[in-house]
Amino acid sequence: MARVPYLEAKDLAPQNQDLLARNLNLYRALVNSPDTARSFMALGLHIRFHMKLDARLRELAILQVGYGTRAPYEYAHHVELGKQFGVSDADIAAIAIESRGETSNLAALDRAVLRAARELTTGTALSDDTFTALRAGLDHEQVTDLIVTIGFYCGVVRVLGALQIDVEPEAQHILQEYPLPPA
Repeated sequence: MARVPYLEAKDLAPQNQDLLARNLNLYRALVNSPDTARSFMALGLHIRFHMKLDARLRELAILQVGYGTRAPYEYAHHVELGKQFGVSDADIAAIAIESRGETSNLAALDRAVLRAARELTTGTALSDDTFTALRAGLDHEQVTDLIVTIGFYCGVVRVLGALQIDVEPEAQHILQEYPLPPA
């Protein structure tokens, strides 16, 4: 159960009710601080709709963050979202393979994106080898977009965990179909 109340639009001042256009538990918790929620959502929307980074690569990186941190909320939502942007079941299986230190059948750039997400989830720096692998397939803007995306979602999973945000019932099935690794 969440550590802060899940608010409804009726609980908010009229100028903040738009923050709950999407009825997600994360947003329902964040609106306990409407200005923070608005800023948080603005960066999330920029990442999703305005970055030059390929959407499938973006979703692979986010899934790797969710998988590596065992964040059920993030992982469940981005399995579903990732499929809308071309992430396949084989891609999702490859995240588990790559996380175990094995080599999947993914393309070199895909593997570099996953490695970058793992490195930045468990530490604060990106190795030279990983950066070089990213630059082989991404320009400076795309690399910057990727690193900002990974950093943002590392923050998201920490907010989710600290506030103990519940996965909505309609998304629970995803965690059974695509399980996270045991703790």
